[in-house]
Amino acid sequence: MSTDRARSAARSRPTGRRAFVLPFLVVAALLTTLGLVGAAVSTLQGPRVTAVDVDPEAAAAASGGRLIVSTSLPLAEVTADQVSITPEVPFAVDTSGRSLGVRFGLPLRDDTEYTITIEGMTAAGGGPATEVTETFRTPRAEVFLLQRGDGGDTVFRTDLTGDDAEAVFTHPHIEDFRATSRHLVMSVLDDDGSAELIVTDLVGQEERSLPLPGDGFVTNLQSADRGEVVGYLYTDDDVSAEGARESRLYTASLAQGASETPPTEIAIGGADPRIAEWRFVPDTDSILLLSFDGQLLLTGADGADSTALGTALSISGIARGSSEAVVERADGPAVIDLTDASEEPLAQPDADLGTVTTITPMPDGGTIRSAAVFAEDGSPTGSTAVVRVAADGTTSALTEIGAEDAVVQTCVSPSARYLAVLVAPGAAQNAYDDYRLPLPERLQTRIVEIDDGSEVVSLQGFDISWCQIPPR
Repeated sequence: MSTDRARSAARSRPTGRRAFVLPFLVVAALLTTLGLVGAAVSTLQGPRVTAVDVDPEAAAAASGGRLIVSTSLPLAEVTADQVSITPEVPFAVDTSGRSLGVRFGLPLRDDTEYTITIEGMTAAGGGPATEVTETFRTPRAEVFLLQRGDGGDTVFRTDLTGDDAEAVFTHPHIEDFRATSRHLVMSVLDDDGSAELIVTDLVGQEERSLPLPGDGFVTNLQSADRGEVVGYLYTDDDVSAEGARESRLYTASLAQGASETPPTEIAIGGADPRIAEWRFVPDTDSILLLSFDGQLLLTGADGADSTALGTALSISGIARGSSEAVVERADGPAVIDLTDASEEPLAQPDADLGTVTTITPMPDGGTIRSAAVFAEDGSPTGSTAVVRVAADGTTSALTEIGAEDAVVQTCVSPSARYLAVLVAPGAAQNAYDDYRLPLPERLQTRIVEIDDGSEVVSLQGFDISWCQIPPR
């Protein structure tokens, strides 16, 4: 009898395996239920923002800066009409998984508060929409300028007050320089007249030299807006020697470790190899160049696959964030869309400007133009008017340079907020120096706010780092 009761009790107790499985199934069911409930709650709440990343300093320094929003759920595609930016700036939007990126098409304005609003952001599986608003402020602008002097030439860094100028690089003879987002590049001449390209960081440290194609000199130094690449025209010292190179276009990388890499020649088959003018095309690896025989060509970074764009007298420029080049044809200025080679005449101003001496393109399709000022009787006053001409021809005055001074160059800041007007004061008594890039000995860079024409500051020196090309 006791044996039967023992067997019965044994049958009534679960085995060890069953004792483990049953609680496990209960817990698993509970976790599944909680997970489904959590997922349902998340779906009901919509995507939650987990992080927002933006670098205001980088976004103000160059185009291509980004604001990145990370979320708790994979996102449905967000379109540009769901995004607004105040103040306005061209932008593009991309959605990938749990991230949304807003890419700025131009450098942002300095010392400015930006607000970005993203509306109707939903999860890929649907559900309620989420709105995101992010506000940040860009830093005050800093620029680099070059001053030539009897005791040596100096590249300065300063803000737009001019009160805190700081010398970052000094050399006995600086012909020209360019600034990128991470480097300074100086074209210098040594005591024996040998040319050299010196690269430093933005505080003048980590100095190194870039190899040149040979023993010669460098002109028309330029830097790409992105990619840490520079280009220049190179001429051998003895251009009369057989096989000597004259005004050949070369590019070089500024990346650390590239100091031993020879520069790349941009050679175009079937055209005069001597280059009169050239420009980097913003946000691409293409180059627009004008040969000595007047051929206008668009080419890649290696000189291959060039596109002929007819003949031209000069290249006025290509605005940052734009694919439209303003060139001077024999029958007048024209605008070429470099994406498809289509062309149209430059917009006519709604006011008679007389003889225009310089044209500087703007990202919005407008231009900055300087022209001689005439009196009511048609006689020249000697003054120079600097005006803004919108894409539709609407004209507004920015500043006027007096008859005793001369306008040497105009440059638009990367954000298109400011205009830099390089002026030679007292031009009649302002002698030129004896550099390969000869300039008046006294130069002022006057900064003007483009929106209202107010003068911000006047700085001593030239070659402000906003300029894409050297003075000429």
